[in-house]
Amino acid sequence: MLFKASSGAFAATLGLLAVLAAPACKTNPTEGEKGGTGTTDSVAAPAAPVVDTLKLKMEAMRRDSLKADSIAKKTGQLPGALLPGHRIVAFYGNIRSKGMGILGREPKEQMFRKFEGVLKEWQAADPSLPVQAALHNVTITAQGTAGKDGKWRLMNSKSTIEEVLSWAKEHKCILFLDVQPGHSTLQAELPKLEQYLKDPIVHLGIDPEFSLATMPGVRPNQRIGTLDAKDVNFTINFLARIVSENHLPPKVLTVHRFTRKMLTNYKNIKLDPRVQVVMHMDGHGDPVLKKDSYHDYIVKEPVQYTGFKLFYEYDARPKPHHIMTPSEVIALTPSPLYIQYQ
Repeated sequence: MLFKASSGAFAATLGLLAVLAAPACKTNPTEGEKGGTGTTDSVAAPAAPVVDTLKLKMEAMRRDSLKADSIAKKTGQLPGALLPGHRIVAFYGNIRSKGMGILGREPKEQMFRKFEGVLKEWQAADPSLPVQAALHNVTITAQGTAGKDGKWRLMNSKSTIEEVLSWAKEHKCILFLDVQPGHSTLQAELPKLEQYLKDPIVHLGIDPEFSLATMPGVRPNQRIGTLDAKDVNFTINFLARIVSENHLPPKVLTVHRFTRKMLTNYKNIKLDPRVQVVMHMDGHGDPVLKKDSYHDYIVKEPVQYTGFKLFYEYDARPKPHHIMTPSEVIALTPSPLYIQYQ
Protein backbone atom coordinates (compact mmCIF):
# COMPACT_ATOMS: atom_id res chain seq x y z
CA MET A 1 0.00 0.00 0.00
CA LEU A 2 1.35 3.43 -0.88
CA PHE A 3 2.19 5.84 1.88
CA LYS A 4 -0.10 8.87 1.94
CA ALA A 5 0.67 11.96 3.93
CA SER A 6 -1.82 12.58 6.70
CA SER A 7 -0.44 14.64 9.59
CA GLY A 8 2.64 16.47 10.85
CA ALA A 9 4.32 18.97 13.10
CA PHE A 10 3.25 22.49 13.72
CA ALA A 11 6.53 23.68 15.19
CA ALA A 12 7.73 24.97 11.83
CA THR A 13 4.92 27.51 11.69
CA LEU A 14 4.95 28.75 15.30
CA GLY A 15 7.19 31.74 14.55
CA LEU A 16 5.05 32.72 11.57
CA LEU A 17 1.88 32.45 13.60
CA ALA A 18 3.35 34.60 16.37
CA VAL A 19 4.18 37.37 13.92
CA LEU A 20 0.93 37.28 11.99
CA ALA A 21 -1.28 37.05 15.04
CA ALA A 22 0.39 40.01 16.91
CA PRO A 23 -1.75 43.16 17.11
CA ALA A 24 -0.68 46.13 15.00
CA CYS A 25 1.48 48.68 16.84
CA LYS A 26 0.02 52.12 17.61
CA THR A 27 1.72 55.24 18.99
CA ASN A 28 0.51 57.02 22.09
CA PRO A 29 -2.47 59.32 21.38
CA THR A 30 -1.94 63.09 20.84
CA GLU A 31 -3.61 65.77 22.95
CA GLY A 32 -6.33 66.09 20.35
CA GLU A 33 -7.05 62.37 20.51
CA LYS A 34 -7.32 62.37 24.28
CA GLY A 35 -10.40 64.58 24.33
CA GLY A 36 -11.85 68.01 23.67
CA THR A 37 -12.87 69.36 20.34
CA GLY A 38 -9.48 69.55 18.70
CA THR A 39 -8.82 67.65 15.49
CA THR A 40 -5.84 65.45 14.71
CA ASP A 41 -3.85 64.55 11.64
CA SER A 42 -2.94 61.07 12.97
CA VAL A 43 -4.03 58.10 10.89
CA ALA A 44 -5.59 55.08 12.58
CA ALA A 45 -3.43 51.97 12.46
CA PRO A 46 -4.61 49.40 9.94
CA ALA A 47 -6.48 46.41 11.31
CA ALA A 48 -4.40 43.34 11.98
CA PRO A 49 -4.56 40.91 9.06
CA VAL A 50 -6.93 37.98 9.44
CA VAL A 51 -4.91 34.81 9.82
CA ASP A 52 -6.32 31.48 8.72
CA THR A 53 -4.50 29.45 11.36
CA LEU A 54 -6.14 26.20 10.30
CA LYS A 55 -4.88 26.66 6.74
CA LEU A 56 -1.35 27.37 7.97
CA LYS A 57 -1.49 24.39 10.26
CA MET A 58 -2.62 22.08 7.47
CA GLU A 59 0.12 23.39 5.17
CA ALA A 60 2.72 22.66 7.86
CA MET A 61 1.30 19.16 8.34
CA ARG A 62 1.46 18.52 4.60
CA ARG A 63 5.06 19.73 4.31
CA ASP A 64 6.12 17.56 7.22
CA SER A 65 4.34 14.53 5.82
CA LEU A 66 5.97 14.98 2.42
CA LYS A 67 9.37 15.21 4.08
CA ALA A 68 8.70 11.99 6.01
CA ASP A 69 7.52 10.28 2.83
CA SER A 70 10.65 11.28 0.94
CA ILE A 71 12.91 9.87 3.66
CA ALA A 72 10.91 6.65 3.83
CA LYS A 73 11.08 6.17 0.06
CA LYS A 74 14.88 6.48 0.09
CA THR A 75 15.58 4.17 3.04
CA GLY A 76 12.42 2.08 3.36
CA GLN A 77 11.60 3.58 6.75
CA LEU A 78 12.21 6.54 9.00
CA PRO A 79 15.11 6.64 11.48
CA GLY A 80 14.38 4.72 14.66
CA ALA A 81 11.56 2.62 13.15
CA LEU A 82 11.15 -0.70 14.96
CA LEU A 83 9.55 -2.57 12.07
CA PRO A 84 10.39 -4.58 10.07
CA GLY A 85 13.85 -4.79 11.64
CA HIS A 86 12.62 -6.30 14.92
CA ARG A 87 10.04 -8.75 16.17
CA ILE A 88 8.10 -7.27 19.07
CA VAL A 89 7.08 -9.76 21.78
CA ALA A 90 4.66 -8.40 24.38
CA PHE A 91 3.04 -9.45 27.64
CA TYR A 92 -0.56 -8.10 27.75
CA GLY A 93 -2.95 -7.25 30.56
CA ASN A 94 -3.28 -4.64 33.27
CA ILE A 95 -0.93 -4.41 36.23
CA ARG A 96 -3.90 -3.78 38.54
CA SER A 97 -5.89 -6.82 37.37
CA LYS A 98 -5.25 -10.56 37.66
CA GLY A 99 -7.98 -11.37 35.16
CA MET A 100 -6.96 -9.42 32.07
CA GLY A 101 -3.76 -11.19 31.13
CA ILE A 102 -0.29 -12.35 32.10
CA LEU A 103 0.67 -8.72 32.75
CA GLY A 104 -0.82 -8.38 36.23
CA ARG A 105 -1.76 -12.02 36.76
CA GLU A 106 1.50 -12.97 38.45
CA PRO A 107 3.71 -11.05 40.89
CA LYS A 108 6.01 -8.64 39.09
CA GLU A 109 9.35 -10.42 39.50
CA GLN A 110 7.84 -13.85 38.79
CA MET A 111 6.21 -12.48 35.65
CA PHE A 112 9.45 -10.95 34.40
CA ARG A 113 11.34 -14.19 34.96
CA LYS A 114 8.75 -15.94 32.82
CA PHE A 115 8.94 -13.18 30.22
CA GLU A 116 12.72 -13.49 30.01
CA GLY A 117 12.35 -17.17 29.16
CA VAL A 118 9.76 -16.42 26.47
CA LEU A 119 11.99 -13.79 24.87
CA LYS A 120 14.86 -16.28 24.71
CA GLU A 121 12.58 -18.82 22.99
CA TRP A 122 11.65 -16.31 20.30
CA GLN A 123 15.22 -15.22 19.74
CA ALA A 124 16.34 -18.84 19.43
CA ALA A 125 13.51 -19.60 16.99
CA ASP A 126 14.62 -16.81 14.63
CA PRO A 127 18.15 -15.53 15.35
CA SER A 128 18.04 -13.35 12.22
CA LEU A 129 15.58 -10.87 13.73
CA PRO A 130 16.26 -9.06 17.03
CA VAL A 131 13.49 -9.42 19.61
CA GLN A 132 12.13 -6.26 21.21
CA ALA A 133 10.40 -6.85 24.55
CA ALA A 134 7.15 -4.97 25.20
CA LEU A 135 4.52 -4.53 27.87
CA HIS A 136 0.99 -3.99 26.58
CA ASN A 137 -1.15 -2.42 29.31
CA VAL A 138 -4.91 -1.92 28.83
CA THR A 139 -5.05 1.69 29.95
CA ILE A 140 -8.59 2.75 29.02
CA THR A 141 -10.76 -0.27 29.79
CA ALA A 142 -14.35 -1.10 28.87
CA GLN A 143 -16.49 -1.53 31.99
CA GLY A 144 -19.51 -3.55 33.10
CA THR A 145 -21.23 -0.40 34.33
CA ALA A 146 -21.96 2.82 32.47
CA GLY A 147 -20.31 5.25 34.88
CA LYS A 148 -21.43 8.82 35.54
CA ASP A 149 -21.08 9.87 31.92
CA GLY A 150 -22.62 6.71 30.47
CA LYS A 151 -19.53 5.84 28.43
CA TRP A 152 -18.84 2.37 29.89
CA ARG A 153 -15.07 2.83 30.16
CA LEU A 154 -12.48 3.80 32.76
CA MET A 155 -8.95 5.13 32.45
CA ASN A 156 -6.08 3.95 34.65
CA SER A 157 -4.86 6.41 37.23
CA LYS A 158 -1.78 8.51 36.58
CA SER A 159 0.12 6.49 39.19
CA THR A 160 -0.76 3.19 37.47
CA ILE A 161 0.40 4.43 34.07
CA GLU A 162 3.61 5.79 35.54
CA GLU A 163 4.23 2.54 37.38
CA VAL A 164 3.89 0.33 34.30
CA LEU A 165 6.07 2.80 32.39
CA SER A 166 8.72 2.44 35.10
CA TRP A 167 8.48 -1.36 34.76
CA ALA A 168 9.07 -1.05 31.04
CA LYS A 169 12.12 1.17 31.46
CA GLU A 170 13.53 -1.01 34.22
CA HIS A 171 13.39 -4.10 31.98
CA LYS A 172 14.30 -2.41 28.67
CA CYS A 173 10.82 -2.87 27.22
CA ILE A 174 8.72 -0.61 25.07
CA LEU A 175 5.21 0.08 26.35
CA PHE A 176 1.86 -0.07 24.55
CA LEU A 177 -1.09 1.79 26.04
CA ASP A 178 -4.26 0.01 24.90
CA VAL A 179 -7.64 1.69 24.47
CA GLN A 180 -11.06 0.02 24.79
CA PRO A 181 -13.35 3.01 24.19
CA GLY A 182 -16.65 1.46 25.30
CA HIS A 183 -19.39 3.91 24.31
CA SER A 184 -16.91 6.74 23.99
CA THR A 185 -14.79 7.36 20.88
CA LEU A 186 -11.11 7.35 20.03
CA GLN A 187 -11.47 11.05 19.19
CA ALA A 188 -12.48 11.69 22.81
CA GLU A 189 -10.15 9.22 24.53
CA LEU A 190 -6.79 9.43 22.76
CA PRO A 191 -5.97 13.02 23.79
CA LYS A 192 -5.96 11.80 27.41
CA LEU A 193 -2.87 9.73 26.58
CA GLU A 194 -0.91 12.36 24.65
CA GLN A 195 1.38 13.31 27.54
CA TYR A 196 2.55 9.68 27.80
CA LEU A 197 2.88 9.14 24.06
CA LYS A 198 5.50 11.90 23.95
CA ASP A 199 7.86 9.36 25.51
CA PRO A 200 9.78 7.62 22.70
CA ILE A 201 9.23 4.15 24.20
CA VAL A 202 5.43 4.50 24.46
CA HIS A 203 3.23 3.17 21.64
CA LEU A 204 -0.51 2.59 21.21
CA GLY A 205 -3.10 -0.15 20.77
CA ILE A 206 -6.79 0.23 19.87
CA ASP A 207 -9.39 -2.49 20.35
CA PRO A 208 -12.47 -2.53 18.08
CA GLU A 209 -13.97 -5.41 20.10
CA PHE A 210 -14.82 -2.93 22.85
CA SER A 211 -15.80 0.02 20.64
CA LEU A 212 -19.58 0.29 20.91
CA ALA A 213 -20.40 3.91 20.12
CA THR A 214 -22.46 2.78 17.11
CA MET A 215 -24.41 0.25 19.22
CA PRO A 216 -26.61 2.17 21.69
CA GLY A 217 -27.68 0.17 24.73
CA VAL A 218 -25.18 -2.66 24.16
CA ARG A 219 -22.94 -3.51 27.11
CA PRO A 220 -19.30 -4.49 26.60
CA ASN A 221 -18.98 -8.27 26.08
CA GLN A 222 -22.59 -8.54 24.87
CA ARG A 223 -21.56 -7.95 21.26
CA ILE A 224 -18.30 -7.52 19.38
CA GLY A 225 -17.74 -3.86 18.63
CA THR A 226 -16.39 -2.18 15.52
CA LEU A 227 -14.15 0.58 14.21
CA ASP A 228 -13.94 2.03 10.71
CA ALA A 229 -10.99 3.09 8.59
CA LYS A 230 -11.78 6.70 9.49
CA ASP A 231 -11.14 5.86 13.16
CA VAL A 232 -7.83 4.24 12.32
CA ASN A 233 -6.92 7.22 10.16
CA PHE A 234 -7.73 9.59 13.02
CA THR A 235 -5.42 7.55 15.25
CA ILE A 236 -2.63 7.52 12.67
CA ASN A 237 -2.91 11.30 12.24
CA PHE A 238 -2.95 11.78 16.01
CA LEU A 239 0.23 9.73 16.48
CA ALA A 240 1.99 11.23 13.46
CA ARG A 241 1.49 14.71 14.85
CA ILE A 242 2.99 13.70 18.20
CA VAL A 243 5.96 12.12 16.42
CA SER A 244 6.68 15.27 14.44
CA GLU A 245 6.05 17.80 17.18
CA ASN A 246 8.32 15.97 19.60
CA HIS A 247 10.97 14.74 17.12
CA LEU A 248 10.31 11.10 17.94
CA PRO A 249 10.99 7.86 16.07
CA PRO A 250 7.90 6.30 14.44
CA LYS A 251 5.16 5.00 16.70
CA VAL A 252 3.75 1.48 16.43
CA LEU A 253 -0.06 1.18 16.37
CA THR A 254 -1.68 -2.20 16.98
CA VAL A 255 -5.28 -2.79 15.91
CA HIS A 256 -6.95 -5.89 17.38
CA ARG A 257 -9.02 -8.00 15.00
CA PHE A 258 -10.58 -11.46 14.83
CA THR A 259 -13.75 -10.86 12.77
CA ARG A 260 -14.42 -9.06 9.51
CA LYS A 261 -16.88 -6.57 10.99
CA MET A 262 -14.43 -5.44 13.68
CA LEU A 263 -12.80 -3.22 11.07
CA THR A 264 -14.74 -1.78 8.14
CA ASN A 265 -13.37 -0.21 4.93
CA TYR A 266 -9.79 -1.33 5.56
CA LYS A 267 -8.83 -0.26 2.01
CA ASN A 268 -9.39 3.36 3.04
CA ILE A 269 -6.71 3.30 5.71
CA LYS A 270 -4.06 5.88 4.79
CA LEU A 271 -0.58 4.97 5.94
CA ASP A 272 2.01 7.44 7.17
CA PRO A 273 5.69 6.55 7.65
CA ARG A 274 5.61 8.11 11.12
CA VAL A 275 3.20 5.40 12.29
CA GLN A 276 3.71 1.66 11.76
CA VAL A 277 0.36 -0.14 11.71
CA VAL A 278 0.06 -3.72 12.95
CA MET A 279 -3.16 -5.61 12.26
CA HIS A 280 -3.22 -8.00 15.17
CA MET A 281 -4.99 -11.42 15.07
CA ASP A 282 -6.63 -11.54 18.48
CA GLY A 283 -8.55 -14.84 18.45
CA HIS A 284 -8.03 -17.77 20.82
CA GLY A 285 -8.58 -21.55 20.75
CA ASP A 286 -7.60 -24.35 18.39
CA PRO A 287 -4.42 -23.52 16.43
CA VAL A 288 -6.23 -24.49 13.22
CA LEU A 289 -8.93 -21.90 13.86
CA LYS A 290 -6.35 -19.29 14.83
CA LYS A 291 -4.50 -19.84 11.56
CA ASP A 292 -7.77 -19.56 9.64
CA SER A 293 -8.60 -16.28 11.37
CA TYR A 294 -5.13 -14.95 10.60
CA HIS A 295 -5.60 -15.82 6.95
CA ASP A 296 -9.17 -14.54 6.60
CA TYR A 297 -9.04 -11.27 8.57
CA ILE A 298 -5.39 -10.26 8.50
CA VAL A 299 -3.70 -11.72 5.42
CA LYS A 300 -6.65 -11.32 3.02
CA GLU A 301 -7.24 -7.71 4.12
CA PRO A 302 -3.66 -6.42 4.35
CA VAL A 303 -2.77 -3.04 5.79
CA GLN A 304 0.94 -2.97 6.69
CA TYR A 305 2.44 -5.32 9.32
CA THR A 306 0.83 -8.29 11.06
CA GLY A 307 0.53 -9.53 14.64
CA PHE A 308 -0.55 -12.74 16.35
CA LYS A 309 -1.90 -13.34 19.85
CA LEU A 310 -1.29 -16.31 22.14
CA PHE A 311 -3.43 -17.02 25.22
CA TYR A 312 -1.97 -18.82 28.23
CA GLU A 313 -5.41 -19.68 29.62
CA TYR A 314 -7.53 -20.30 26.51
CA ASP A 315 -5.33 -21.65 23.72
CA ALA A 316 -4.50 -24.87 25.54
CA ARG A 317 -8.12 -25.75 26.37
CA PRO A 318 -9.51 -28.26 25.68
CA LYS A 319 -6.74 -30.73 25.10
CA PRO A 320 -5.17 -31.72 22.73
CA HIS A 321 -5.06 -28.03 21.79
CA HIS A 322 -1.85 -26.24 22.65
CA ILE A 323 -0.27 -22.82 22.76
CA MET A 324 1.46 -22.42 19.43
CA THR A 325 5.24 -22.39 19.62
CA PRO A 326 7.41 -19.56 18.30
CA SER A 327 8.44 -21.75 15.37
CA GLU A 328 4.81 -22.43 14.45
CA VAL A 329 3.93 -18.75 14.50
CA ILE A 330 7.05 -17.70 12.61
CA ALA A 331 6.14 -20.18 9.88
CA LEU A 332 2.94 -18.27 9.07
CA THR A 333 2.91 -16.23 5.87
CA PRO A 334 3.55 -13.38 6.29
CA SER A 335 5.53 -14.07 9.43
CA PRO A 336 4.05 -11.90 12.23
CA LEU A 337 6.31 -9.15 13.58
CA TYR A 338 4.24 -8.45 16.68
CA ILE A 339 3.49 -11.27 19.14
CA GLN A 340 1.29 -10.82 22.16
CA TYR A 341 0.78 -13.15 25.13
CA GLN A 342 -2.33 -12.71 27.27
